Amino acid sequence: MTFKDLGLSDAILKAVEEKGYTKPSPIQEKAIPHILNGKDLLASAQTGTGKTAGFTLPVLNYLVATKHPKYRPLRALVLTPTRELAAQVYDNVREYSKYVNIKSAVIFGGVNAKPQIATLKRGVDILVATPGRLLDLHDQKAVSFKRVDVLILDEADRMLDMGFVRDINKIMSFMPVKRQNLMFSATFSKDIKQLAAGILRNPVEVETAPQNSTAKKVTHNVYQVDKGKKTEFTIKLIKDNNWKQVLIFTRTKHGANKLTKKLIQAGISSAAIHGNKSQGARTKALQNFKDNTIKILVATDIAARGLDIPLLPNVINFELPNVPEDYVHRIGRTGRAGAAGEAISLVCSEETEYQNEIEKLLKQKIKSTVVEGFEPTDTAPPKRAATSKKSFGKKKGGGNSGNKSAGTSASQKRKPHFKGNKPKPATGRGRSGAPKKRR
Repeated sequence: MTFKDLGLSDAILKAVEEKGYTKPSPIQEKAIPHILNGKDLLASAQTGTGKTAGFTLPVLNYLVATKHPKYRPLRALVLTPTRELAAQVYDNVREYSKYVNIKSAVIFGGVNAKPQIATLKRGVDILVATPGRLLDLHDQKAVSFKRVDVLILDEADRMLDMGFVRDINKIMSFMPVKRQNLMFSATFSKDIKQLAAGILRNPVEVETAPQNSTAKKVTHNVYQVDKGKKTEFTIKLIKDNNWKQVLIFTRTKHGANKLTKKLIQAGISSAAIHGNKSQGARTKALQNFKDNTIKILVATDIAARGLDIPLLPNVINFELPNVPEDYVHRIGRTGRAGAAGEAISLVCSEETEYQNEIEKLLKQKIKSTVVEGFEPTDTAPPKRAATSKKSFGKKKGGGNSGNKSAGTSASQKRKPHFKGNKPKPATGRGRSGAPKKRR
C-alpha cells in the first residue's frame, strides 16, 4: 500500500513525498482510513513508528476539504504533555501542510505569551499546545474552542501520568459535544481505556505492537555497578567505545546537572535538559545534540516522550526509573523506525527490584554483567514504596503552566475522572466526495 491508496489529497501527498516517504507505516495504514471516515480512534503504537503523521495527515486532509470562515476559527486541537513534543508535532504539521492553505501554530509555557496571542488573533486552523498554557490563553480570551471539530490527545497516558486530568477536563468543557476525538499513546493501560470510555464515541481501536513492548532491534544490557562509581563507569563506557551520541537518563534534575558537570570535566561535551531549564536552554541543548555539537544529552523523564532524534544509537539509564513503564518510553528514543540501538542500564544493589519489575513488564530477562572494579558493595535488600501505575493524579504545587513534566509520585496518583455525561453518537463523514456534517 502507498500513501496515495489511503485517499489523501495530492497537495498533502506531495509534501509526504518530499519527506522521502512512499509507504505508510503500520500505524498509519491502520489509523488514517478510520480518521478520514470521521471515526473516533483509540490508537496504541510503539514510539518511533510514525504515529504523529498518523493523525496529522488525515486531519490536515479534512481541514483542506472543508470550508472555513475567513477569520479562521480553531478547528483542530492537538494536546501534548511537554513543550518538546508540542514543538515536534508542530514541525510535522508545518511540513505536511506546506502546499495547502492551512494556518497552524504551537503554544507552550516557558516563553513570552504575547507573540502566541498575536498569532492566535490572526486566525489558526490547527493548534498544537500543552494544556497549562492553553488554558491560560483561553482565560485571557485569546483562543476559543467553540468551533473545534477534532481533538487529538497525543501521548495520552503520559498526560494523565503528569496530572493533566483537570486541565483536559476543563478544555473539553468549552468544546462542542459533536466532534471527532483521537487518542494516541505508546502504551495503553486499563486506566487509559477507562479514560477513553469517557471521551471517545464508539471508537475504533488500532494497535501495532504489544502493550509495553520495545523496538525489536534494540538490545538491552545491564551493568551491575556500585552506586558511588556510576559516574566513573559512564565516562569509561563513553570513552572506551568512542560513542559520539548518547542520551543519558537520570531520575532527578539535580542528578542530571551533577552528571553533566562531571562529564564536561572529563572532556566530554555535554548538556542537561530538564524542567528547571529555561525553554531557550532546552531548545538549544536539544538542537546541539541533534547536530552533534555535543556528544551527550543528560535528561530527566521530560525527554522520554516525543523527542525525535534520528538514528540515536545509545541510551543509558544512569538510574532506573521507579515506574517500569517509563523504561519503555526512555529507550524508545533509540531503535526508531526500524534502526538498531542499544539500551544500557547501570543498576546498583538498591535498584534490583526496579530491574525485576522492568523484566516482568517486558516479559524477558535482561543480560546482566558485573565489571571488575565497579562491583556493587551493598547487597542488602532494597527498601522502597510500591511503584504500581494503577492510578493517576494531579500534580501538587505550582510550576510552569506550560510544562508539568515533573509529574507526580506513584503514591500521589489517582484514577482519571472526567465530568459530564458521555456524548451521544453522531454521524461521521465519508472518505470521498463532500464531507458530511462533522462531529
